[in-house]
Amino acid sequence: MSSEISEFDLGNEVEALNQNENSQNGEMQAVIDEYEKKIYDLQQLLEVSRSLCSTLEFATLVESILYTCMGQFHVLGAGIFVLNALDADSFHLDSNYNGIDPNPNISYVIPMSNPVVALLESSNKAFTVDELIENLPEGTDINMITTLKPSLIVPLVQHNHLNGILLLGERITLSEDAGYTDYEKQQITVIASLASIAINNAALLERASTDMMTHLKLKYFFYNTLTDKLDNALANDGKLSIIMFDIDFFKRFNDTYGHACGDYVLITVAKIIKSNIRGMDMASRYGGEEFTVLLNDTRKEDALIVAERIRSKVEQFDFCYEDQHVKVTISLGVATFDKEANPVTVPKLLVDQADQALYVSKRNGRNQVTFADPKLISDVKLDN
Repeated sequence: MSSEISEFDLGNEVEALNQNENSQNGEMQAVIDEYEKKIYDLQQLLEVSRSLCSTLEFATLVESILYTCMGQFHVLGAGIFVLNALDADSFHLDSNYNGIDPNPNISYVIPMSNPVVALLESSNKAFTVDELIENLPEGTDINMITTLKPSLIVPLVQHNHLNGILLLGERITLSEDAGYTDYEKQQITVIASLASIAINNAALLERASTDMMTHLKLKYFFYNTLTDKLDNALANDGKLSIIMFDIDFFKRFNDTYGHACGDYVLITVAKIIKSNIRGMDMASRYGGEEFTVLLNDTRKEDALIVAERIRSKVEQFDFCYEDQHVKVTISLGVATFDKEANPVTVPKLLVDQADQALYVSKRNGRNQVTFADPKLISDVKLDN
């Protein structure tokens, strides 16, 4: 009998040892799985960091941030409120979103004076909508946020300065709980920090490459961009066009009304130019009263349409300075890179072609558009 009991007890002991070993193995595997996930997440953060910090073009950067957040945190959409100008005093959503549905009747603008900005900047933490409402003064207007139905509101802060406000949309989840764990919020905060650094870098480049008076790009930045676009067009049989503008008789505005009037004319013409081109195009102040526009993926016929539209808008605009109505017109020259018709490989040559066409416009009476065809260009060279 004692032998049977002993064998029974021994069997239980072995079974207990096996269970304990299985439990330990299970716990060990859980620890291993946890660390493997953290290692994977760190690798992902490195990739995100490389991606964001290698992108300085603002529109491309915003798009990269949106897609990164949607992929990393399994949300159906995302949007970013950013400062849309160097001297902006409010954050704008504009077109910086993907997968969310703004209400066309709502102005998605958050002024610096809104308590939301102070809260996000000082706390540097992510909030759900309910948490945000709880921490804001009663009556604070956050309609521009709540109507987008975000699952999380994340500040983009660098050096205690708010560079943007990230909204994450509806989560893709198999469970009923669509909330964020503390670990997920930590990951979101890290990526938000990286995004904020990237936005700040892009803003610094924006300041360094932008004419402070007209808010158009500077000449050197225009040439850098043109070089890249021309190389791409050469490699892919693409087309791009250059428009050069010159304000007719500009010196008269300075001499007659003063330099402040001249500045007003420059700023207003720059606004008209920028409002009549696409986001993918680039306007620059070439120097003095001269401007250029780089039209991406644009053939001759379309470039001439854009040039004529801008010329007409300037001519029709009511330039009123200190109750004085002044008449402003511009002369324009257009040149198009075409691998068959005009296979120039040097950016300066393409710009020179547009400049020579501009000279023809001025020589023929100003306030007109001229295309840089070879015959005109050769005649200009002979004249010079």
